[in-house]
Amino acid sequence: MKVMVLVKATPSSEEGQLPSAELLTAMGAFNQQLAEAGILLAGEGLTPSSRGVRVRFSGKDRTVIDGPFAETKELVAGYWLWEVDSLEQAIEWVKRCPNPMPEESEIEVRPLYQLEDFEGLMTEEVVRAISGRPNCPVSKRCSAPRRER
Repeated sequence: MKVMVLVKATPSSEEGQLPSAELLTAMGAFNQQLAEAGILLAGEGLTPSSRGVRVRFSGKDRTVIDGPFAETKELVAGYWLWEVDSLEQAIEWVKRCPNPMPEESEIEVRPLYQLEDFEGLMTEEVVRAISGRPNCPVSKRCSAPRRER
């Protein structure tokens, strides 16, 4: 199963405070362990919300709202995408993680939807539309074509 591991923002991350060299080293070692275990798919830190925007959808209208955003506890400062055997395994890995912030912090773990979650909704047409592969049958898992780097 894939999980999104969300590092919640704190006042220091929203102020743009960068991690210490010690924390960068500890997080680098942790990321290396994740990679060696075959769990790490992706991960990045995010800039403060003052450098971002939100786009609000209301019917056909779109409204762009510039950051910063008030509720720090609802913001995300970074993320990982992991492939794990279970939610319990993800929790055990998070418990091993160095505290990503200089103050008290939280990490949230959220499973991603899997194809099986959409059973009954996945018609041939839907699968082709979301996979980017017009000849992908429902019985086969087709992922989007990889981009060349």
